[in-house]
Amino acid sequence: MKPLRQILGAASGSDKIIALSEGDDPRVVEAALLARTENVAKILLVGDTATITAHLKDHGLTPKDVSGGIDIHDPARDPLTAELSVALLARRAHKGMTPDMARHQIQNRLTFAAMLVQQGYADGTVGGAVETTSDTVRTALQIIGKAHGCDLVSSFFLMLYCAEHHTVKGAHIFADCGLVVDPDATEMAEIARASAASYQALIGEAARVAMLSFSTAGSAEHPKVSKVVQATQMVRAADPDMIIDGEIQFDAAFVPEVAASKASSSELRGAANVFVFPSLNAGNLGYKIAQRIGGATAIGPVLQGLAKPANDLSRGCNAEDILHMIAVTVAQSNAQSHVKSA
Repeated sequence: MKPLRQILGAASGSDKIIALSEGDDPRVVEAALLARTENVAKILLVGDTATITAHLKDHGLTPKDVSGGIDIHDPARDPLTAELSVALLARRAHKGMTPDMARHQIQNRLTFAAMLVQQGYADGTVGGAVETTSDTVRTALQIIGKAHGCDLVSSFFLMLYCAEHHTVKGAHIFADCGLVVDPDATEMAEIARASAASYQALIGEAARVAMLSFSTAGSAEHPKVSKVVQATQMVRAADPDMIIDGEIQFDAAFVPEVAASKASSSELRGAANVFVFPSLNAGNLGYKIAQRIGGATAIGPVLQGLAKPANDLSRGCNAEDILHMIAVTVAQSNAQSHVKSA
């Protein structure tokens, strides 16, 4: 899959450190070993030391064999636990957290991994192979928080088309398919801008954004259509150079021949690569249809709008899925570092 190799290749040789919050899951350990082989990132496995050691043994390895590329952090006995507990208390005291609550909460693996990121010991975190999306996202929001100047945390799926039957090869972004249930025009505009930036960071190409609707260029009138039109206008006002069109139907945004008849004046010309859905209902259905019927590979949900990267996994993921998410997280961290240094 060329887009995946491109993302893995961009991450190769990175000095980024990624904390995997479910380090005692065998799939996560295998993914850490793949990341070590691919030289994608240094990995911090958060979890029970004995369990992680047993999983490494299944691969003929010991913690000493992988030290430096993969390190283990057991919240129950880690040297950093006390420090992270104090930092957690400082961050959450305004919400009523007490010292006892902080000492208890830091034992939670999602919390421990997020605090490793918050305190600068890791550049990003990945979880959700076992934990629920709601717990994974809530922890990231509470501890890592939103990026400066960002009012909304949203998500996207990176959709990859690499099979022989795919007439269009490459990578697209579908947003928001996992987090914001019913965005208003302002929120939809922010999702569009964040998704365009994410596409640029991951793929290295300019985004071509389709603001999706059941209407194209005024073919229908409805408040839900008006929302998409308004969101598109907001994006154009904020970023006049962005290639964007809306409201537009999926076929007019994806198929050049349909675009020629339905949206002949659209600058997308049927070649959109970022698709912003008007609701979570539409987005979630859309990506699953593309994945299950269309045969696309779906990576995500990838979170955007956080101060530092924290990403979710499907509980049905395998080691390669986790490796790909590690590489995506590295790419996000690299993009944030570039913005800060610019």
